[in-house]
Amino acid sequence: MAIPAFPLAAGALLLAACTAFSAFAQQAPSEGAEAGEAFAASTRQWLDDAVAQAQSANPAPLRMEVAIGALDNRLRLAPCSRVEPYIPTGLRLWGRTRLGLRCVEGGARWNVFLPVTIKAFGPAWVLRDNVLPGTVLSAADAIEAEADWAAEPSPVMADAAQWVGQVASRSLQAGQPLRQSMVKPAQAFAAGTQVRVVAQGQGFEIATEAQALTPGVVGQMVRIRMENGRITTGVVQDPRTVRLSM
Repeated sequence: MAIPAFPLAAGALLLAACTAFSAFAQQAPSEGAEAGEAFAASTRQWLDDAVAQAQSANPAPLRMEVAIGALDNRLRLAPCSRVEPYIPTGLRLWGRTRLGLRCVEGGARWNVFLPVTIKAFGPAWVLRDNVLPGTVLSAADAIEAEADWAAEPSPVMADAAQWVGQVASRSLQAGQPLRQSMVKPAQAFAAGTQVRVVAQGQGFEIATEAQALTPGVVGQMVRIRMENGRITTGVVQDPRTVRLSM
């Protein structure tokens, strides 16, 4: 399965939104009435156009859906000839979010927030059954299915190589798409294990034995005590080997 570009999808949607709303802002002034159907329809048209524009420029196979919430039904906006959109600090048009709308040309300045939900459906690996914390995941634990990438902040792992052999970091439920925050690397060896240490330098390689002082995880640093008593750190290469750089 190809790995869809999650950051690209979100970034492209944000860029398209800023571009598309500049035109919308000139065409949708408030009429000073309740934020009713006409206002909502204009906003939906802009969002639909922004999503379509983003997807046309994005190779990720994501199927986008937009759901617009409602402003406070007691809200009445003063007449405004130019409404400017903006993305509130720390937010983006992805998942559950808000769109800022402010009047920049009118008798009275106003600023409102419109709740919006952007869904992005794409290929994912979905768990077949519940998984206990600490379980080492195998290829049989999940099946390919479509899932909403934007439902949670953590990126979906669309490539099986990203999670097969990893350990569940918490209790996982059947039907959940696998995300980066759900797994962690498996422990290669425990503290106290005797390991083979390979030291490499320019034109030479030396192998010796050492004791691991901390648990070892493949690809991560581990503290070891060499045979001469010296304590140093190296990178875990496999369940029996730690590599040092000289």
